[in-house]
Amino acid sequence: MFLNQFVFPDAEQEFDFFMSVQRRCYDSYYPFQVLTKIGFERIDFEPVTILYGGNGCGKSTVLNVIAEKLKLERGAPYNKSSFFQRYVDLCGYETDEEVTEGSRIITSDDVFDYMLDMRTLNEGIDSRREEIFSEYLDAKYSDFKFRTLEDYERLKKVNQSRRRTQSRYVRENLMDNVRERSNGENAFAYFVDKIKENALYLLDEPENSLSAARQLELVKFLEDSARFFGCQFILSTHSPFLLAMKNAKIYDLDENPVDVKPWTELGNVRLFYEFFSRHAGEFE
Repeated sequence: MFLNQFVFPDAEQEFDFFMSVQRRCYDSYYPFQVLTKIGFERIDFEPVTILYGGNGCGKSTVLNVIAEKLKLERGAPYNKSSFFQRYVDLCGYETDEEVTEGSRIITSDDVFDYMLDMRTLNEGIDSRREEIFSEYLDAKYSDFKFRTLEDYERLKKVNQSRRRTQSRYVRENLMDNVRERSNGENAFAYFVDKIKENALYLLDEPENSLSAARQLELVKFLEDSARFFGCQFILSTHSPFLLAMKNAKIYDLDENPVDVKPWTELGNVRLFYEFFSRHAGEFE
């Protein structure tokens, strides 16, 4: 357990903040007034803690505030405001041991950026392949003559092209394409690559881009990482597969005040249950 408890500003602290603001020309004081509206002042953590709730309830805000307070590694930028740091300064936390290097927050933007990077890398390799092919033809059929040492590099290319087939020449001068994967495969590979032993990880809706089967694989990976490899997870999700993780503590941010619930009592899960119950006969 790296993190035992995290405390957000209460209504009185927020009131004091607003009294201290000199100008009233701002449209938003985010993240102030987000969590106090739902009575969310403190989280007590387990090895796996889940934030559940609808869009706009504050799940991502909670993760970003914790990540900023603990100075965790992160990739993609996130929503901030002129008052974000002042809010973070008012937060507090308790921990048994220092958060280790490598602890980080992983958001959907990080995963999407990774998928785009893989696609861009392969497009770049394909473009370079055409350039090398043209270079091969130019060298093989040129009337080049070696005159000075300055021509040596050109001579090597000419000789290389004349001794090799087009395909061999291109392969020797170009890295292989990164293996083509689906978006879901890339997303799952990203989590496996980033999550190491003995660290704290904040995951913002990790189910995005993952099929049901891949979500179940991710659940097994996270459960094993928490149980056997000293990891602690705080994640936000709508996925019933992730919400059903063993021994997870779930905060329902759709409740006011926020309440801890078993996964079977959450609104989104009940919708799935009712839907499949109505269609149960079609599975028989």
